[in-house]
Amino acid sequence: MKLLLLSDVEDSYLWDYFQPGRLDEYDLILSAGDLKAEYLRFLVTMSHAPLLYVHGNHDGNYEKDPPEGCRCIEDQVVKVGGLRILGLGGSVRYNGGSHQYTEGEMRSRIWRRGWALHRMQGVDIVLTHAPPRGCGDGEDYAHRGFGAFYPLLDKWKPAYLIHGHVHLNYGDSAERIHRYGNTLLVNAYKRYVLEVEPETVHKNGGKKERETAKAPGS
Repeated sequence: MKLLLLSDVEDSYLWDYFQPGRLDEYDLILSAGDLKAEYLRFLVTMSHAPLLYVHGNHDGNYEKDPPEGCRCIEDQVVKVGGLRILGLGGSVRYNGGSHQYTEGEMRSRIWRRGWALHRMQGVDIVLTHAPPRGCGDGEDYAHRGFGAFYPLLDKWKPAYLIHGHVHLNYGDSAERIHRYGNTLLVNAYKRYVLEVEPETVHKNGGKKERETAKAPGS
């Protein structure tokens, strides 16, 4: 399967300068948040692939203007194309805005997904907006990640955690790819392509895909 990962910044290559057929190669599109609803609507309309999303901390307008045709997977464990995907959007609470959570609230959200994860016999991809704390997050409080993600990664060992929130143009030290145990952490900022084989992911924790993951051309 070829996955198109998106977050935070609308990509002119896929929107302003879109050409027919540009999305045909993708089997699944995942949005990690903070993207305009009209952008997601456009992509799902121009693609044959389903588009799943979680909320970013700037997606409060989705309540009034949702991205029709796309599927919100907040607090759900879904299976698409053989991949088990858990959605946990939002950022660390920093000013009381929408889709912001304390560490305790995020832990509670994860705990409530326990039965669904057990029923699915695990998870392959965790789709979040914020990264784990100290692993690809920012130094300022608004862009800190969640420590609550680590027990989830330790217990279920997903092959991937896909996140956004931290823009790769924030500084030269920003990196797209991190590793934590069996899990590859991928910052979906703007656009990233990931190729996976669901059966291989189940068997080896994504080791093969971690070696072949690469950024798309500009």
